[in-house]
Amino acid sequence: MNILLLSGSARNPNNTLRVSLALKKIVENEHDVRLIDFRAYDIPLLAQGGFNKENISPFQAELIAGFEWAQLVVILSPEYNWSITPELLNMLQLLPNKPYDKLLDEKVFALVGTSTGKGGKVPALQLTQILNKVISFGNMNSIVSPRIFEAHFIKEVLDEDGNSLGNMQFDQGLLDFMNYSLRVSKRWTGK
Repeated sequence: MNILLLSGSARNPNNTLRVSLALKKIVENEHDVRLIDFRAYDIPLLAQGGFNKENISPFQAELIAGFEWAQLVVILSPEYNWSITPELLNMLQLLPNKPYDKLLDEKVFALVGTSTGKGGKVPALQLTQILNKVISFGNMNSIVSPRIFEAHFIKEVLDEDGNSLGNMQFDQGLLDFMNYSLRVSKRWTGK
């Protein structure tokens, strides 16, 4: 299966990347995985014109190619002022428009909210709402997996490279989330 991981935090350093790297380690031996790090994010706001298909940056080209390639898209967002990151919101406002309106079609989306403390539920729920609206409005054949993952106390459970620091409950929860997302994706895509 082709799995795209979107590490949706533009901060440097950030904890969302730690969780993205941990997810990559879980699936990379059995699936094809691409990780897109939003620290390189450079998409202009909608009011600034958004994507310019005549002048696509390396980050934008990687993002577009990743969506074209992926069957399962895992979006990770930190709890950013009680919401998702502005970069993810901007991306989700731009991608459903021509010429990129088919990039979100025929996908399964799985969502992770991250927090340095206890949190992460809000961005995952907001992403669920936004993606369901985009899928419905665009009449797309995609689905948002109902199981979300809330990654709490990230610095205490993962190192900078996404390696476990030994919290069995976190490790099992992350593995269960990924296995569930893969099952939904296999059932939805038939692959």
